[in-house]
Amino acid sequence: MKLKSLILSTVLLATTSTILVSGEPTLDQLPKGYIKEESLPNSIVIVPEAPLARSVGQKMDDAIASAAVKLNKTARFALARKDADLFFPQAPNSFACALGAVISEEKTPRLHHLLLRTLVDAGLSTYKAKIKYNRMRPFTFNNAPICTPEDEKILRHDGSYPSGHTALGWAWALILAELAPDKSDAILARGLAFGESRIICNVHWNSDVVAGRTMGTATVARLHNSPQFLADMKAAKEELAHAPAPTSQSCQEEAIALDIKL
Repeated sequence: MKLKSLILSTVLLATTSTILVSGEPTLDQLPKGYIKEESLPNSIVIVPEAPLARSVGQKMDDAIASAAVKLNKTARFALARKDADLFFPQAPNSFACALGAVISEEKTPRLHHLLLRTLVDAGLSTYKAKIKYNRMRPFTFNNAPICTPEDEKILRHDGSYPSGHTALGWAWALILAELAPDKSDAILARGLAFGESRIICNVHWNSDVVAGRTMGTATVARLHNSPQFLADMKAAKEELAHAPAPTSQSCQEEAIALDIKL
């Protein structure tokens, strides 16, 4: 199976109970990324090897995972479940409060499409290492709840290192921070929290998340070589000036959840 088919069928579908956009399109209807498959950043080369059992790295992962499961009855766990949802338009609007703008196909079509295409690029960038290391997820060891129990059966057989969710979330954070530099601090902080949600969900180790951020960064660096990406960035920036703001209630609820620290 080609790498693209593999990630779209096992990562993007396995990590959500539905496909990515309204109307449940088939895989063939999803847009292509900006980066050709053969030109994607190579996660095997870029990120270090996944921590071995009983290593210092794994002991650190174990300690952080133990702290994370204590949050599974909190508002932070509920927010982590929302962050796990790659269904558009929910997925990019994890950043709506930090960005001060709601992203939609109707009001911000170029930005909406840009984020969907870069989701594919960032997700694909992780998969060579995912396949090589085939690392088991924390819930398979601690048997604690995960934030998307409907996905547990599939996630048990999907490698956790690096985190694809984190890669795409951090790629989006970098892209949105570039589009709205006056809000970059808040956007980047939300991008860090988006990755941390994977630990709180009990589906990723901390080192998975760190490696995912690395791959998100590598992907965005490569995206800047794409003329189409740069053109879409220019158009998206213009759209943001007219995008509606999120509700104050939703942002207050998010802020309360984010105040609960891991």
